Order: sequence, then structure tokens, then C-alpha cells
Amino acid sequence: MRKKQFKAESKRLMDMMINSIYTHKEIFLREIISNASDAIDKLAFLSLTDDKINMKREDFKITLTLDKENRLITVTDNGIGMNQDELENNLGVIANSGSFKFRQENGEEKGDTDIIGQFGVGFYSAFMVADKITVISKKYGEDQAYRWESEGVDGYIVEPCERDGVGTDIIMHIKEDGEEANEYSKYLREYTLESLVKKYSDYIRFPIELAMPHSRVKEGSPEDKPEYEEVYEMEVLNSMVPIWHKKKKDVTEEEYFAYYKEQFMDQNDPVAVIPISTEGTVSYEALLFIPQQPNMGYYTPDYEKGLQLYSAGVMIMDKCADLVPDSFNFIRGVVESPDLSLNISREMLQHDRQLKAIENHIEKKVKAELKKLLENDREKYEEFFKHFGRHLKVSILDGYGANAELLSDLLLFYSSTEKKLVTLGEYVERMKDDQKYIYYATGESVVSVDNLPQTEIIKDHDMEILYLVDPGDEFLPDMLRMSCEKEFRSINDNDLGLEDEKKEDVTGEHKDAFDFIKETLGDKIDEVKASTRLKSHPVCISSGDGVTFEMERYFSAMQPEMGVKAKRILEINVDHDAFMALDTARVVDPEKAKKYVNILYNQAKLIAGLPIDNPTEYTDTICSLFGN
Repeated sequence: MRKKQFKAESKRLMDMMINSIYTHKEIFLREIISNASDAIDKLAFLSLTDDKINMKREDFKITLTLDKENRLITVTDNGIGMNQDELENNLGVIANSGSFKFRQENGEEKGDTDIIGQFGVGFYSAFMVADKITVISKKYGEDQAYRWESEGVDGYIVEPCERDGVGTDIIMHIKEDGEEANEYSKYLREYTLESLVKKYSDYIRFPIELAMPHSRVKEGSPEDKPEYEEVYEMEVLNSMVPIWHKKKKDVTEEEYFAYYKEQFMDQNDPVAVIPISTEGTVSYEALLFIPQQPNMGYYTPDYEKGLQLYSAGVMIMDKCADLVPDSFNFIRGVVESPDLSLNISREMLQHDRQLKAIENHIEKKVKAELKKLLENDREKYEEFFKHFGRHLKVSILDGYGANAELLSDLLLFYSSTEKKLVTLGEYVERMKDDQKYIYYATGESVVSVDNLPQTEIIKDHDMEILYLVDPGDEFLPDMLRMSCEKEFRSINDNDLGLEDEKKEDVTGEHKDAFDFIKETLGDKIDEVKASTRLKSHPVCISSGDGVTFEMERYFSAMQPEMGVKAKRILEINVDHDAFMALDTARVVDPEKAKKYVNILYNQAKLIAGLPIDNPTEYTDTICSLFGN
């Protein structure tokens, strides 16, 4: 039989495909099994209208056979088969898909068929691991079988042969191992093939069988010293029915949890399960999970978001990032859709409107589920927020407030009055009739913020303060302004909207004392003024408008080269005994007064969570006053 040559463009495409299109060699088994599934689906489709096809759906199957000695893997189906012309057209001309033509001729709406292949190149992925491929096929309705054989780009032969029954055998001669030990031989192991079937083809709708090895006691061997032998038994490797295809009422919570923990290797139950089934402009099914805790590496640059993507029961991608909204990048799960445009290797998505539509729909579903969890199971939501709240906040900051409307009602902040985490909505509901602002304070911890002197005046008015204690929280109020009905106001702002702030500014009355303080501290501070917010405390340090101390700390840690620095405004409680003692000492003992100034300044910095310049000097100064 004379060998036929591939067309020149087919040779180039085959070489490119084998070496470039597919990311992993193991994909070959997924592609060959998908082709077998297509062939069965075509015959099953015809059986709906052809009474001569004496086969029921349960009669169809795909069989894998291993011949380790001769390095052969055979994939057999009892589908529609191919005749000589189809072997030449489908296998002799690369990228000419019989499945695609079948869909065009019969229409997707006619019957229960789910053809996977469209591009006609998947078959050739087998050349990544095989140096020779033989195809033996007999088409339904014809008596003659044919054999197609090729060793790659040098061409192929087609000749008549014998085969019992309709269907196709794909026989792959596996390459010898190259520089990498066991590079190809691993595919000649039962457990490797079983693993690949479960990974990529677990939800193919027909049984995929393989003879698996088992150890058993030899018949007649002594009970005290039993002898064992290895036997092979045919086993179905795939589960066939995806859990996300089942109706929610038919699946128990335990089954969902078991699937999640096994599939995504998490020892904890998920916080929530979100089954989705939609039809319309874009049709898809999904099963999403909200985890209890981040997986390892979640808060690192190496973390990869993504959902498993399936098409017709075949896993196309393990982590499809484009289906996951950034705000909810922690979700795990699967999406199956026939409507997404794939490239010829089926490993990458074409970016289109359908893809974006699914992402947007998933975003709404996850938001609704989290909102429901917040309202119905506060304890569970707070546990979730402990692990993922920082990401929700960062999503608002990274989008410069674009995600504020989506996420603001999912945020929790510690409340000064409730002594627990509260939402912005709950805060607003409790606001007094005459309260103008949502008050907030920032710091490194709840305890340190709660002890800030600046909180005292607001607490005296029996008003609530939100404590923002996570890195970057200082920037949130600006981002949240558009999504909240009330304006935010920091406890350090000059105008707190309180009546007792309106008292006369007495800074001028103490000009000499304040000039003395400023002269003593020099450029350590920018301004000294009489405080309108201090009651029982003698001093505090504030930053005024613009850059705050929290912003300064944040940028010092993240971008120290920027040199971002907040103003230092020393606020003095002129009614406090400490200031009166300082003012008196300024006249009678200036050196002692300078010590008072430095002590008050360092105390103000400590309260604000700022480092003092010289702790030893500070403590020595305090001790020096004991003898006076």
C-alpha cells in the first residue's frame, strides 16, 4: 500500500500542534477519549430515528487496553465508526472535523447529543507520546472495515482490514523514554491512566473501562502461609454523572461537602455551597464553594485564582481565572458551559462576551450567598470574615472605590459601643437623630484605639466609633463615601460636628506657653494648639488634614522610598494640671519646663502608636524629676 502524504499546510500544522499547541503531554488521553465519546454520541443520536440500530444507551462504552510488553495503548469505542473516505478526510486532513460537520448537519437541538470535538486536531495530540498510531474502524451500516496508520508528518496509509462490529480502535505505540527517565513509560501503567481519566474525563457520559490489577490469595495456598497472585478485573474508571448536573434537592449537604473536600483537598467543610443552572443568552451550570479558610499561599503573589472549566463532561482547564471575579477570588468550584469559545487545543478560552457574562453572574451569586450568610448565620460569617475580610477591603482599595457598592455591606468593623463587629448598615441604624457623621478611629489594635484620648469626646456624647485596625483601613472611608448615605469623619479631624467644639479658641491666650513648647521641640512638631477634644487627658498628637499616621505607617512599610510623612500637631488640654504645672515651670524653672515638654510630647507619641525617638532618654527624664 502506497503511503499518502499530508498536505504541506497539514504538515506544518501537525508539527506546530505537537510541539506548541498543547501544554501537557498527558492531554492526549483526554482528546482520544473525547473523540471516542463523540463517535458513540453520533450513533446514539442516530438510534433515536433508526430502528435497525439494535443498541441501547447502556450498551455503549469506551475500553482502554494496555500491552506493556509492546508499548501499546488502545482506546476502543462501539460508536458510529468511519469508512475509508472519512478516515482520509478526518485523519488525513488536519483540522477537518467530522464532529463539527455532524453538528452542522444535524443541529444541536435535535435529540440528546453532546458532541465534544469541533476542530479536528485533538486526535494528533497522541503524537506527543506515540511514534506510531493505528486506527481500525468500521462504520455503522457498512460491511468493510479499514485501517489507517501513520508515524507522523511523513504521511499515512489506508487499507481494508477486518473488525468485528462497528466502532473504532485507536492503537498508540508509545515512544521510548528520552532524557527524562520514565518520560513516556509512565503512560503504560494502569494507575496513571486511571488518574488521567478521573482528572480529565470523569464526567464523560459513557463508561470508560480498564482492566485493573488486584492482589488475591492463590487458590489452594496454605492458610498459615498464604500465597498471592495478581489478577486483572475490568473496572469503570469514570463516575459519568457530574454532581453539578443533579438537582439540589437530590444531593445531600454531606455529599456536597465530601465532593468539595476530595476535589479541592481541603480538610474543612465549606462555609457555603452555591449550585447554579442558567439558560438564556449564556447557558451554564456551576457548583461553587466558599471555603472556611484560605488555602496555603492565598495571601502571596504566587496565588492563582480560578474555577475548573468543563465542556460536555471534559475538563478543559483546571484553573480558569477569567471566570472568577477578583473581589471573590477565594471561591472554588466548577463551571460547565457549551457556549464558550475555545481555541483549537481547548486549553484556552477566547475572550468574549459570554465569558464576561458568566463572570458577572457568578459575582452576583456569590455576593447574594455571602449576604444571606451574614444575615442568617452571623457566627459563621464572622469566622469567614476573619480570614477573607482583608481581601474584601483590598478589593475596594485596589479598584479605587469601584467595588465599594458591591462590597461595602459585607464589611465588618469593631464598634466602640457594641464591643463586637458590626456592619455599616447597623451603625447607621443606631445613629442619633442629630449625629452628622460616621465616626471612625484608626490604629494597630482595638485596645490601642480604644485608649486614644481623641475618642473621649465622642464617647461622652454616647456616640459610636468604628475602629479600623487592619493595614490600609485608613484609606477605606474615602473609598466608601459614595456607597454610604452618611459622611465619614475621623476622630482626628478638626471639625467633629459636636456642639462643645464650638467653644472659643483659647490658643492665643497661651501664646507664650505654646511658643515655648514649639521652641523646645523644634522641627519635631509642626504646630502647637489648644485642644477642643481633650477632657481628662493632658495631651494628644494629631495629623490634621491630609496624610494620617496610619497612612505614614502603611507607606513606610510598603513604599519607604516615597518618604510619606504626616504633620505633627501637638494638642494641649489647657485645663489640665499637667499643662498648668508646665506653664508655671516655664517662668520659674525653664529647664524643668523643658523636661515637662519632652515628657508630654513622648506620651502623646506613645498614645498615638508612634515610636519615641530615645526611650532611654525619656525614662531618664522622668526619673530626674523624682528628686525635685
